[in-house]
Amino acid sequence: MGRVEGKVAFITGAARGQGRSHAVRLAEEGADIIAVDLCEDISTVGYPLARPEDLEQTAKLVSAAGRRVVTAKADVRSAEQLQAAVETGIAELGRLDIVVAQAGIAGMKGQPPMQAWIDVINTNLIGTINAIQVAIPHLSEGASIIATGSTAALMDISKVDQPGKDPGGSAYVHSKRALTAYVYDLARQLAERGIRANVVHPTNCNTPMLQSEPMYRSFRPDLEHPTRADAEPVFGVQQSMLIPYVEPEDISNAVLYLASDEARYVTGMQMRVDGGGYLKLYEHHL
Repeated sequence: MGRVEGKVAFITGAARGQGRSHAVRLAEEGADIIAVDLCEDISTVGYPLARPEDLEQTAKLVSAAGRRVVTAKADVRSAEQLQAAVETGIAELGRLDIVVAQAGIAGMKGQPPMQAWIDVINTNLIGTINAIQVAIPHLSEGASIIATGSTAALMDISKVDQPGKDPGGSAYVHSKRALTAYVYDLARQLAERGIRANVVHPTNCNTPMLQSEPMYRSFRPDLEHPTRADAEPVFGVQQSMLIPYVEPEDISNAVLYLASDEARYVTGMQMRVDGGGYLKLYEHHL
C-alpha cells in the first residue's frame, strides 16, 4: 500500500517544476491527481511559463505511475475556473483528499508600473486562497491542505534601500507571508473537523523560475546579462548548508509526508526545506 493510496490530490501549477514533481510523487504513492496550470505567459514575468504540452507530460508521468489523472488549463486568479476544474476532477475521480496550492510566479518586469505587484499578489496569494477555498466544501475528516510558501517569507526586508524599485519582488515576499498567516488561521478553523493545513517553505529550488535570466540578475546585479554559471556560485548565500539549491523532489517528499496519514496530527506547521536558510536569519527560539 502506498502512503496516500486511494486518495485524490488537487494540485495547482502542476505542469512543471515543483507542481509536476508533487503530482508524480503523490501518484507513485497511490494518489489520483487533478492537475491544473495556466499554461500561458504573464507579461510581468520575465521567464516563460509552462505550456499545454508540459501539462500533458505531467499527465503522462502520472499515468505511467499507474494512477488516474484529470487535467485542466485553469488560472488560479479565477476562483470560477478552479471550481470548474475541481468539480470536473471529482466527478471523474470520486473524491478529494489533498490540496497542494503550488502555483506561483516571480514578477520581475516593472511595466506598466505596479503591474508586477498586482500579478504576483493575484497569483501567489489570491490564487492560493482560491485553490484552497474552492476545495474546502469537498474535504472531509483526514484531508490535508498544503500551500507552498518560501524562505523569502522569513526574511527581514524592513531596510529596503529603494522602496518602490521592485514591486514584484516585494509582492513575492508579502504574498508568501500573507498566505502563511492565512493557512495558519485556517488550520485553527479546520482542526475540529479533522482537516489539516500546513505550509512548506522551500529555499532556492532548481526549477525554471530559479534558472532564468531575471533570477540570475537578482543574484548578480553587477552584471548586465549574467548566465547560470555567473549566478550559481552566489545561490549558496541563501543556505547554511553548502548547496546552491534544493531539487523539486526534496519539496515533494515534505508534501508527501504532510499529505499522508503519517502526519495525521500535524497542522498549522511551517515546514522549512531550506538547507538551513532559516539558521542564517534568526537566533534559536522555542
